[in-house]
Amino acid sequence: MAAENLRDLSQPIDVPLLDATVAAFYGTGSKEQRTAADQILRDLQNNPDMWLQVMHILQNTQSLNTKFFALQVLEGVIKYRWNALPAEQRDGMKNFISDVIVQLSGNEASFRTERLYVNKLNIILVQILKHEWPVRWRSFIPDLVSAAKTSETICENCMAILKLLSEEVFDFSRGEMTQQKIKELKQSLNSEFQLIHELCLYVLSVSQRTELIRATLSTLHAFLSWIPLGYIFESPLLETLLKIFPIPAYQNLTLQCLTEVAALQFGNLCDAHIKMYNIFMVQLQTILPPSTNIPEAYSHGSSEEQAFIQNLALFFTSFYKVHIRILESTQENISALLLGLEYLINISYVDDTEVFKVCLDYWNVLVSELFEPPQRCMVNTAVASPNMIGLQVPVMPPGMVDGLGSQLLQRRQLYAGSMSKLRMLMICRMAKPEEVLIVEDENGNIVRETMKDNDVLVQYKMLRKLSKQLSGEDWTWNNLNTLCWAIGSISGSMMEEQENRFLVMVIRDLLNLCEITKGKDNKAVIASNIMYVVGQYPRFLRAHWKFLKTVVNKLFEFMHETHPGVQDMACDTFLKIVQKCKRKFVITQVGENEPFVSELLTGLPTTIGDLEPHQIHTFYESVGNMIQAESDAQKRDEYLQKLMVLPNQRWMEIIGKAHQNVEFLKDQDVIRTVLNILQTNTSVASSLGTFFLPQITLIFLDMLNVYRMYSELISKSIAEGGPFASRTSYVKLLRSVKRETLKLVDTFLDKAEDQPQIGKQFVPPMMDPVLGDYARNVPDARESEVLSLFATIINKYKAAMVDDVPRIFEAVFQCTLEMITKNFEDYPEHRLKFFSLLRAIATHCFPALFCLSSQQLKLVMDSIIWAFRHTERNIAETGLNLLLEMLKKFQASEFCNQFYRTYFLTIEQEIFAVLTDTFHKPGFKLHVLVLQHLFCLAETGALTEPLWDGATNPYPYPSNAAFVHEFTIKLLSTSFPNMTTAEVTQLVKGLFESTNDLSTFKTHIRDFLVQSKEFSAQDNKDLYAEEAAAQRERERQRMLSIPGLIAPSELQDEMVDS
Repeated sequence: MAAENLRDLSQPIDVPLLDATVAAFYGTGSKEQRTAADQILRDLQNNPDMWLQVMHILQNTQSLNTKFFALQVLEGVIKYRWNALPAEQRDGMKNFISDVIVQLSGNEASFRTERLYVNKLNIILVQILKHEWPVRWRSFIPDLVSAAKTSETICENCMAILKLLSEEVFDFSRGEMTQQKIKELKQSLNSEFQLIHELCLYVLSVSQRTELIRATLSTLHAFLSWIPLGYIFESPLLETLLKIFPIPAYQNLTLQCLTEVAALQFGNLCDAHIKMYNIFMVQLQTILPPSTNIPEAYSHGSSEEQAFIQNLALFFTSFYKVHIRILESTQENISALLLGLEYLINISYVDDTEVFKVCLDYWNVLVSELFEPPQRCMVNTAVASPNMIGLQVPVMPPGMVDGLGSQLLQRRQLYAGSMSKLRMLMICRMAKPEEVLIVEDENGNIVRETMKDNDVLVQYKMLRKLSKQLSGEDWTWNNLNTLCWAIGSISGSMMEEQENRFLVMVIRDLLNLCEITKGKDNKAVIASNIMYVVGQYPRFLRAHWKFLKTVVNKLFEFMHETHPGVQDMACDTFLKIVQKCKRKFVITQVGENEPFVSELLTGLPTTIGDLEPHQIHTFYESVGNMIQAESDAQKRDEYLQKLMVLPNQRWMEIIGKAHQNVEFLKDQDVIRTVLNILQTNTSVASSLGTFFLPQITLIFLDMLNVYRMYSELISKSIAEGGPFASRTSYVKLLRSVKRETLKLVDTFLDKAEDQPQIGKQFVPPMMDPVLGDYARNVPDARESEVLSLFATIINKYKAAMVDDVPRIFEAVFQCTLEMITKNFEDYPEHRLKFFSLLRAIATHCFPALFCLSSQQLKLVMDSIIWAFRHTERNIAETGLNLLLEMLKKFQASEFCNQFYRTYFLTIEQEIFAVLTDTFHKPGFKLHVLVLQHLFCLAETGALTEPLWDGATNPYPYPSNAAFVHEFTIKLLSTSFPNMTTAEVTQLVKGLFESTNDLSTFKTHIRDFLVQSKEFSAQDNKDLYAEEAAAQRERERQRMLSIPGLIAPSELQDEMVDS
């Protein structure tokens, strides 16, 4: 094949032949032709000398695809090898690329037709600049600006290059360049900006060319967030922008620029901002009259018009976040401010999630300012009082009224009208909380909702009493739903007395509405809303027993209602209420003869008569919660016995028949019943904890016998039917019983208080039926829950389990490893649970590891290394956490030297391998911690024996630190030949110097990843994940400080339930 001649790069490449090969790759020829072309192009791309042909190719080809192929080759060289090239080759390529750009953009026709090619050349030029400028190409900005003045098309392209440069330095540099390099480029751009500024102003005031003005505005937008403020406010720039704002072709771009200016914060230039805002508002009323129905205009508008609305929302929210106080301060600006807020409220009604989020974010800020207590006012003398919309706001101490207090009241007065409109908006746009299970489908039918809506965070906390909406004259399902979700969302935000009055009105009106509404569907919607609302107000229910009892009895009625979703919601709401009010059900209330739980247990068979099995399990869990609140042990055991009467009767029947004929247990209906009984027990165990002991003792030994029998049946089926037998419905059902048995024991031991006698009672009988069975079974029949059960046991009983570890190890270790190390895919459940078990052993029974032979310990270490190499994130993280645990434990043990001499270098090598593998970015924080631990260990002299092997390395190092220093330099130099020895040495020195400062250590590692070029042009947010998590936690703490902002079900309930 002629194309093979392309591989010979000793002479200029045959460009027509290369064109034909590229065409074959992109063409519609046979698969063989495409594969052959692909192979040749890959080989050329990987050839280190191919880049020398790039100029020749670009000068001689007309094919755009071939040009892109050549530029791809060049881009690889610039990224990975640029600094290693001789100076004349670098200069030659730099000048060639610049010349081609000028040549193509100097001519209107070629600039339009070759636009894609020019854009790619611009990107290449900016990649070169990241290496060359400012040190080796000082004149770049002056050269660019003088070229721009020669022609309008060149000027347009220069704007595109400047924009790319700004984005590379300020927006995309994190994780792409070292901290030092970023700093250097930012300083250079700042110091040379005057030339760029003059060019932009000149273009905006003189040019008549639409494309050029648009390109200039786009470039300005990229620059405005960081340039020195004098260039904006001490020059005609703002005036020029406002002048061209009304021109339709430039509206969006100008608005984006003004938004950047609006977001700038400083103290002494308020007047410029006010002037800008007032001129802007006058122009806006011409472009978009205040009477416009913005949501409707948006839904029918072009993409440009929709973008304008979105940009307008960004402008207002950015401006108000920083400058709203200045606008409030003078009477003449207030009307322009209120008009702007009116616009923003209308934009908030636009049916677009992104637009709504932008507006919502600002409403959240404004309402927090108006109704959150200012921290410095919060003194002990402050008492809370309801304000105009029913939120708890501290009353200022007497001396404060004239100062901050009156200022706050004036602001609330000023925004009273806007807040009223905002409340209507929030009710109309209220998001669906995940607890609500009944919705209208696309056919208008009421059905159970199974999806959860995570996209919208319900942060609306500013709603007034809403019951007047519920007259029933003009209601739709959607209106009622959003109204009730809004009512639910403000739980906890009012004073208790006010909340009581409010809720009584709401519930009374909802019940009246239920009475007067016809049709099952309508009643189902109202019922679901009543359940949702009462579930959101546990404080009210605790304070009003009669109401609580009425609600619970109403829920029992709903449990007989077969409409889809109503029973589910009734059971879920019952559980939610019981968890928050459990004490109320076990004490005898005024006017009652017995505690409610007693009454409930008497009527239990009737109450659950119409429920499905999964609903019964939820119901049993709820009652378990009630019983758990009973402090009298005798009563508690009586209640538990009564609760379990039905499942225990069935269990005794089944076990009795099985004693007569064991075949009875093999019937599928019987297996299902056994499964159901076990699930009911698990539900009660999860809520009762230690107090479940009498019940589990009753069924435990019989349950283990059933477990053993079903396990033998499974093994027999798989042995006879092969691997496919494990997928039959019969085997799946048997395995469900085994899993539920393990889950029941796991749940009980996990929830039970730490009482050693419980462990002694339950663990030994399980050794053979559970552990022995696991070891004997074929791999497909081994339950991963065995691993998690023993992890729970070790986490619970800690050092008391040390003597049992060898037995556990022998039963599960070798056989599980064989299952999971064949590849990265099979037995995913076993993988994670296996490493969780290992971690429990390492944490609580560490001395047991000393009893392992060196061969067994090597198996453990190999499995840990294998875990953190895994591409599945949670397995890798479990492996890394386990490794850290082991390293710290061994450091503190007598075997410290022996362990680290064997594993130190292996661990370091393996961690660097995953650290530089882009699949393992999420583990960055843990990789850094492991490396820091190792370097710290070498540096501090905690190891008293040499890490190097005297036999193979006769050179005696002065210390372990010196040896590790040299070993690391060799390791990284060999692995990353593109890094110079000086860079590697500098990195290793930096790591050793910052072993006690995690944040500097981390910065060195991030810079290394950038220099190693393994992480270029990637999404590097995982390298900064820890900082992002800290930010989220700060936000949660802020939300917790505002009453009602976090749903009652998400709060750890501090209110004493008594």
